[in-house]
Amino acid sequence: MFKILLVDDFPVLREGVKDVLSKVMPITIGEASDISEMLELIRTQSWDIVVLDVNMPGGSSISALREVKREHPRLPVLVLSMYPEEQYALRMFKAGANGYLTKTAIPTELVQAVKKVLGGGNYVTPRIAEQLAVAYGVPAMHRDQLSNRELEVLCLIASGKTGTEIAAELSLSVTTIITYRARILEKLHLRNNMELTRYALEQKLVV
Repeated sequence: MFKILLVDDFPVLREGVKDVLSKVMPITIGEASDISEMLELIRTQSWDIVVLDVNMPGGSSISALREVKREHPRLPVLVLSMYPEEQYALRMFKAGANGYLTKTAIPTELVQAVKKVLGGGNYVTPRIAEQLAVAYGVPAMHRDQLSNRELEVLCLIASGKTGTEIAAELSLSVTTIITYRARILEKLHLRNNMELTRYALEQKLVV
């Protein structure tokens, strides 16, 4: 019996993952809907694998993943995200993820990824493998100059959220978000939110 912790703020998604996996393997499921709940469950119970969404309430999933790996370096983590690999996959792997799969994947891919990670391996799609194998072009190099938090802010701005909404989602002050925005504009040599949004679309950072 495998103990799987599903971390996603959408109950329907958690239910779907649970349904897919329960049909092919013996599992016990735990559920968390935000970062703090995830960390509490990981610290108080033992798990065989964590299936983690990228965009979670209560903080940065990348920072949370690093924290999990510091405290439980052998705990496998499979990232299941709505964002394409180009946006977050490499960053999540650098933070300690053992696999990255988008939510558009078919059920058999999810099962394959979970089994691969549970078995001690890393689940890497061909697209991620290509990213790992080849050097970035100039636009990607510019993007790599952004910190993980700056990338999050960039994506949220490009998705149409206001500074106040972004501050609330990331549990930061509006002033801090303004500072991040200024840094992003400077690093990417852009002038305003319109150019930020166009850049994010061109680089497939938002869908």
